[in-house]
Amino acid sequence: MAEAARIPYRTTGSTLLHPLSDFLGIPLDQVNFVACQLFALLAAFWFRLYLSPSHASSAVRHAFATIFGVYFAVFCFGWYSIHIFMLVMISYSILNVASIPNIHRYSFMVAMGYLTLCHISRIYIFHYGILTTDFSGPLMIVIQKITTLAFQVHDGIGRKAEELTAEQNLLAIKTRPSLLEYLSYQLNFLSIIAGPCSNFKDYIAFIEGRHVQMKLSEVSWKQKGHDGLPDPSPVGAVLRKLSITLVSLLLFLTLTKNFPATYLVDNQFISKSSFWSRLGFLYVAMQASKPKYYFAWTLADAVNNAAGYGFSGVDKTGNFHWDLLSNLNIRNIEMATSFKMYVENWNIQTTAWLKRVCYDRAPQYPTALTFLLSAVWHGVYPGYYFTFVTGIFMTLAARAVRNNFRHFFVSPKPLKTGYDIVTWLVTQLSVCYTVAPFVLLAVEPTIKLYKSLYFHMHILCVLVLLVLPIRSQKHLKRQQLPIQGTHNSDINEKAK
Repeated sequence: MAEAARIPYRTTGSTLLHPLSDFLGIPLDQVNFVACQLFALLAAFWFRLYLSPSHASSAVRHAFATIFGVYFAVFCFGWYSIHIFMLVMISYSILNVASIPNIHRYSFMVAMGYLTLCHISRIYIFHYGILTTDFSGPLMIVIQKITTLAFQVHDGIGRKAEELTAEQNLLAIKTRPSLLEYLSYQLNFLSIIAGPCSNFKDYIAFIEGRHVQMKLSEVSWKQKGHDGLPDPSPVGAVLRKLSITLVSLLLFLTLTKNFPATYLVDNQFISKSSFWSRLGFLYVAMQASKPKYYFAWTLADAVNNAAGYGFSGVDKTGNFHWDLLSNLNIRNIEMATSFKMYVENWNIQTTAWLKRVCYDRAPQYPTALTFLLSAVWHGVYPGYYFTFVTGIFMTLAARAVRNNFRHFFVSPKPLKTGYDIVTWLVTQLSVCYTVAPFVLLAVEPTIKLYKSLYFHMHILCVLVLLVLPIRSQKHLKRQQLPIQGTHNSDINEKAK
């Protein structure tokens, strides 16, 4: 396995930083990734200050963002980056040639088909190993952008406004983008390496200098004592996010190496440890696997903010927020008291993409189809399918328990606190149990792990689904309708 892991470093990406890689003892692909993101951070500050909409035209900003994005892709992934460029051009052709009623279908099938072929080829290229930052990562983000844009163009040109949900109507695109706009949206240096995916309308508004003003215009500043619109700075948000990336990096370099997931399937560990010890180490090992995601996603968020992109608005107390493109909410993840809460705060932009292209449009079984799409999008390693199929049962079982029992524990406060503690513990352990195959990847270690844990979560989920109704209609009518009404009214206000 170690031999296979060294092969890609001689064949992908630039070797300029190879001496630094050897000196630090860190794989070259990771060094290239961090170097590109740090350079992108500096370029983003320069982009905001010297290529702002007041200093440069939209065309210049689009061209600069695209050229730098292409360079970063080539620097990190070498000739493998051609897969990204080819798919972008193929998808642009589909966007302009395909009929409007089918534009989203063709774009989706071609993009996902191409991605799947690339995922299959990676098994042979990397000998079943997996790089931290190989070309599939940016390709997966591009897939999100291609399909998101195709569906939004279809909504804007091919469907009537009354056929759309409030959110779809808000994001619908009435005209096809130009080639420069399309390339900039897909390949810009802010998101080419680690994302995240954003909506086309938001990105174009950012390039044209309308992004922040659009969010600020939703607030009545005269009532707050301001004569005009303020000019929020992203510097504070960037510094805060960089501090998170630094802590995440330190945790990755220490915690992750000391608690490897492979120890979960070590024969000696399984034979000598108790069930509770194995379950406890599972939690620790899965916690140790998070910092690399915290690092990559938070740094990517900071890069976008440094360029002035990602402003999400103002809260009731007047504080500015730069989390439009945030991919995670660490506090909500670590304190999640339900499977749903955990999923909604992890890889947020991917969750939004899955909702917009699958969950909201699926005629039947939206939960199952969404989890299956997520598995296919991630790749062809068996561990992904173990994780997302298990996730289907976890989601349905958690929903059934919550809908049938939560209303009994709303008050008094000590009862609710006790309920929250129990649901937090169950949620964290169930998530660790679910995502372990995602880390282990292969069939044999996954089955070995689940056997050592007696498939207890699978059995519990099946029992819950057999005994409890998935929906408690009486509770849903009393609890969910007001929440849905509030959510829809908020979206409608934005649409206005």
